[in-house]
Amino acid sequence: MAEYRLHCFPESGGCYKAALMLALSGAQWEGIWVDYFGGETRTPEWRAKVSVMGEVPVLEHAGRSRTQSGVILSYLAQQTGRFIAADREEELRWLLFDNHKFTSYLATWRFLPGWTEAPDPAVLAFFRARVENAFKVVEAQLSGRDFLLGGTPCIADVSMQGYLHFPQSEWPLDMTLYPNITAWIGRFKAMDGYRPAYDLLPGPRTPPK
Repeated sequence: MAEYRLHCFPESGGCYKAALMLALSGAQWEGIWVDYFGGETRTPEWRAKVSVMGEVPVLEHAGRSRTQSGVILSYLAQQTGRFIAADREEELRWLLFDNHKFTSYLATWRFLPGWTEAPDPAVLAFFRARVENAFKVVEAQLSGRDFLLGGTPCIADVSMQGYLHFPQSEWPLDMTLYPNITAWIGRFKAMDGYRPAYDLLPGPRTPPK
């Protein structure tokens, strides 16, 4: 059995954050596919056995399970010694920004047209505007920097990459407006161990409509 076991499914950017961290760190891990679209995480049995929150990713290691991608990334940084910022407070600030705004808005905007029936155009426009505003913040932060906090990546960078490595057809922004973000994505693609989301995460896909 691999040292780390990750409960996940291939469409999840949150799961990709954890899987990408494991892959880039060279950790020995295996993915456990979760039938999210079939309702597996919403069953009482799964919540009792795997996570009371009914969410993935869930990381198993050393006899304990951990949930929430930010917690998992922080734990893996401690275990592997990788992607640790010199300024931990600033790292946490951007990690919280990601979970509250950058990933939060992007994930919802991607999910509604791809995996729900007849999403309200006004709701889609609302979330797209929030996505664009969050991208502008990150684009500005990356000006003159290779990564969020300087010359080396930290877990906040890994966290924000969560949805950026799915096909652009699933989140159709005009990336010519965000050259710093585009270059930042490219730096991750050039790292040893990198694989895009659908290549890295296990299990059958449920393609967007």
